Amino acid sequence: MGDAGSDHDRDTGTPDRVTGAALEPSPGMLWSALERVRLRGAVFLRAEYREPWAYESLTGPETARILRPDAERVILFHLVASGRCWVRVGDGEKRWAHRGDVIVLPYGDQHQMGGVTPTESVSISTFMDMPPWSRMPVLRHGRDGTLTNVVCGYLHSSDPLFDPGLRGFPPVFVVRPPAGPAAEWVQANIAYALEQSSPTSSSGNILMSRLPELLLVEILRLHLATAPAADHGWLAAVNDPVLHPAMSLMHASPERHWTVSELGRRVSVSRSLLDERFREVLGRSPIRYLMEWRMHVAEDLLATTQLGVAAIARRVGYDAEEAFSRAFKREHGQSPTAWRTARRPG
Repeated sequence: MGDAGSDHDRDTGTPDRVTGAALEPSPGMLWSALERVRLRGAVFLRAEYREPWAYESLTGPETARILRPDAERVILFHLVASGRCWVRVGDGEKRWAHRGDVIVLPYGDQHQMGGVTPTESVSISTFMDMPPWSRMPVLRHGRDGTLTNVVCGYLHSSDPLFDPGLRGFPPVFVVRPPAGPAAEWVQANIAYALEQSSPTSSSGNILMSRLPELLLVEILRLHLATAPAADHGWLAAVNDPVLHPAMSLMHASPERHWTVSELGRRVSVSRSLLDERFREVLGRSPIRYLMEWRMHVAEDLLATTQLGVAAIARRVGYDAEEAFSRAFKREHGQSPTAWRTARRPG
């Protein structure tokens, strides 16, 4: 476990624990994934924690129902404006963060946070009012010791980068932007959110802007630039010499009726080796991954275009609208039309 004397999780450029070679991001798939990722969300509250303090969040689904009822999960982030705190998921290691650091929970998992002085953890529900909120909430917890200020936000994305089944990221990580424009920009975001939630603010409204989206993309870039190499998950796959070209083919042409044999021929490996690598790194067969990718593409088309269901079905490799609708309903519990209607604004 970490302790009050240990440093933050990662100082960009110098990982604190290197279990493998530093990631050399695939210049095509990985960075283009960040360029195209669609995020929606807000800076939704700030917190004033005084030593000693510690709390446990709601579960991931409970948090999603409160913040984004149409989503199964949300991405959570915490900007540390002052003081020092730790965060962990489950029985994992404590990750320490202090002023200027950004804590990211890419899958919105239930987590614990606390200060330097050990104390019993309580549920966040004991000191947080439930929405709807007309103004940015200010959470206050702890006693009368040193103050830690945190600005909290959430985002939502259906992109594979944030698919908990693929676990491209660790459940929680801490990023310290390097000195210079990146750190200054993070501090500007913190200052803006604090100003909007201050008692003298003429606004005080929940912040629904592009700032959280732009901020998270930049933080992910910083994290990926220095993250230790992974053996499993989406990020490991896009840096794998066997999986990367196969995934690129499926991403570029999801409508094609790919077989494992054809993919193997195209990337110059045997069918059995390709299947083995997919199962070992991603925990699923190549065809299962293709089906999931098609569903991600279909979600994006349903949410962002006016294309009919039949046209979307053809774009993701289904000759018949009925077959696509059955497959979509198996994955989402709703027909494509019902799914689209539920996510339409208003």
